[in-house]
Amino acid sequence: MRYPASEKLEIIRTVEASHLPTRQTLKMLGIPSSTYYDWYARWCDGGIDALADRSPRPGSVWNRIPDTVRDDVVDFALEHEDLTPRELAVKYTDEKRYFVSESSVYRILSAEDLITAPAHVVIKAADEFRDKTS
Repeated sequence: MRYPASEKLEIIRTVEASHLPTRQTLKMLGIPSSTYYDWYARWCDGGIDALADRSPRPGSVWNRIPDTVRDDVVDFALEHEDLTPRELAVKYTDEKRYFVSESSVYRILSAEDLITAPAHVVIKAADEFRDKTS
């Protein structure tokens, strides 16, 4: 459960003011001791502002393809409409000297609605085999 900064500070003050041992007070409150000591250290370093929730996600993704490269892949695909995503990935890597995987090319083109559905051939199943086994 996530607590706002004000409740975290209240829990810290409750534990400090308690006549019981810290471990026992935390057990009664249902707060893990590691969580409490993390809050306490942050509060000591930065006050109540440091107790505010931090985003658990990183600010940027380490392996994200830059938008300029994405746009370049789309332009490249429009120039070479007859190639499959696999062939586009290989040709792009060879010509532009920037590696883009087949699956990345497929996802980029799919997001731009540039992937066409393959033509399906419907085959009727027979009731029995034409060439019987012996």
